[in-house]
Amino acid sequence: MAPKRDSEMPSVSELIAQKVELERQIAEAQRAERADAVARVRALMAEHGLTVADITAKSAAGARRATSKVAPKYRNQATGDTWSGRGLQPNWLRTELAGGRRLEEFAV
Repeated sequence: MAPKRDSEMPSVSELIAQKVELERQIAEAQRAERADAVARVRALMAEHGLTVADITAKSAAGARRATSKVAPKYRNQATGDTWSGRGLQPNWLRTELAGGRRLEEFAV
């Protein structure tokens, strides 16, 4: 395969101009698609009698319960590290238990 001649290859400035034009076309296509999507959503809302509040409100079935921080049940008096008793035991507690201490010694 023979290499292209300089006259067949576009210059850097021509390529940059093409890039700028493509970016403009992409932005215009995105604006048009977004406007179309908004129009479709508005039509569906009108068809079903929905408001913005209906769309943004969490349904009772889909809403997650708010999680609150659980008070610690175990504390390492030497370091102040704590554990709520939920999930895996932290390394500091496993180390202490492996060293012969009992879980009750760390109860808050």
